[in-house]
Amino acid sequence: MELVTLLAAVFEPQLLLTILLCTLYGSFVGAMPGLTATMAVALLVPFTYFMDPVQAVAAIVATTTTAIFAGDISGALLRMPGTPASAAYVEDAHALARAGRPRTTLFVSLFAASIGGIIGVLLLASATPLLARIASRFSSDEAFWLATLGLSCAVFVGGASVPRNFASLFIGLAIASVGIDVAVGHPRFTFGINDLYDGISFIPAMIGLFAIAEILRNAETSDPTRLGQLSVEPLRTALAGAWGQIRQRKLGILRSGVGGTFIGALPGAGADIAAWIAYAVSRRLSKTPEKFGRGHYEGIVDGGTANNAAVAGAWTPALVFGIPGDSVTAIAIGVLLMKGLTPGPNIFSSDAMLVETLFGAFLVANVVMIVSGGLAIMAASRLLRVPRSMLMPSVLLLSMIGAYAIMGSVTAVWIVLGLGLLGYLMTLARIPIAPAVLGVVLGEVVEDNFMVSMMKAQGDLTGFFDRGTAAVLGVVTLAVWGLLLFRAAREVISGGGSRSRETEKT
Repeated sequence: MELVTLLAAVFEPQLLLTILLCTLYGSFVGAMPGLTATMAVALLVPFTYFMDPVQAVAAIVATTTTAIFAGDISGALLRMPGTPASAAYVEDAHALARAGRPRTTLFVSLFAASIGGIIGVLLLASATPLLARIASRFSSDEAFWLATLGLSCAVFVGGASVPRNFASLFIGLAIASVGIDVAVGHPRFTFGINDLYDGISFIPAMIGLFAIAEILRNAETSDPTRLGQLSVEPLRTALAGAWGQIRQRKLGILRSGVGGTFIGALPGAGADIAAWIAYAVSRRLSKTPEKFGRGHYEGIVDGGTANNAAVAGAWTPALVFGIPGDSVTAIAIGVLLMKGLTPGPNIFSSDAMLVETLFGAFLVANVVMIVSGGLAIMAASRLLRVPRSMLMPSVLLLSMIGAYAIMGSVTAVWIVLGLGLLGYLMTLARIPIAPAVLGVVLGEVVEDNFMVSMMKAQGDLTGFFDRGTAAVLGVVTLAVWGLLLFRAAREVISGGGSRSRETEKT
């Protein structure tokens, strides 16, 4: 009888309509460069006042799920990722789109995101207590090592040149260091500008490094009418090709789905870190790692799967402890409190039907997303027929609006323009942009947790190894970074030696 009641609640017409409308809304917001899933949910909050608790939570879930996927649309078509998570594999997606397979690429992302979300919600429903216990053991020590290990992904996602990848990563970390020092409260690199005291948000940074830099690159092309020579394949061909790619990569989907759920369950991690780590692991384990970054479906499938799996995983600490797993669940907790519900261990007994309906709404949202996401792909592919003289100014305008909306200041516009020029110069120097974005995303996480741990240990560095999990993560992280630095030094030495030999021959 309880199952019948649950099914009736999940498939209630008003709830299904809410999920459908919110997936369409999430598709629109996520596809716009600079408009994130968090912003989409924040704009949705006023409407939740008029909804019952289940409907309000379902609206947030549906919006988030689709917005995370929709960030891939602008990334593939314009090389301008709509969300930070999409930046992990934007080079592959755009390269495939330019090769004449934009719809296939986007349907691969859509199917992977839907399957990843389903894996995430099934794990969330069946293993929430276990994931919650693991997440609760993570202190600032473990969070620091995990974020530092995540930085090592920069070397795997940036390309073959390790020194250039490190250069890009340190550029990103330098950008992340702008603002108030978390330990002493002293402003750094703010130059007396009050708007920089809160630091440079990764959204304006991403818009500048990707969108504005791409606009500058397009200004150099000789084609005066179109955005490159992109062609659109028939819908039937795209669907068949996308499903074929998904069927070939079942193991990677399972690995990334489980891993993304686990990473999402860690407070503060979220889909952004999950996508980067999944992409880096995929490249590391691939039989053809040299194809990554040049147009390869494997990284798109694994990164896209981890994205939406992490969305479900982020609800674990939110429901069990009332601790937000990411910014979206922080908003969701506020909505639940507004409705008179308190997230925590007791919610599974006091409001068990609400939790079960949430899982059901999550599952339905990931299925409905295939329809709304497919419509978004069909509509977005029309962008490829728009003259560049009209498209590029429109993208520039949307980029400026998106940046301004994040900071509410004209300073954001200057940040975007400045970082856009930096991204363009990095491209000329053949320095990859993706590691810089990762540095911006994780820089604050690394610094905050490092300072908290140092204060607890009173400056004793061995305190990072006092806890068992932290010690394991620390040893693994140091080993990985040692190996990466060795590879970088060897590449520099061998490069210098080859140049010397060429000089002698001359």
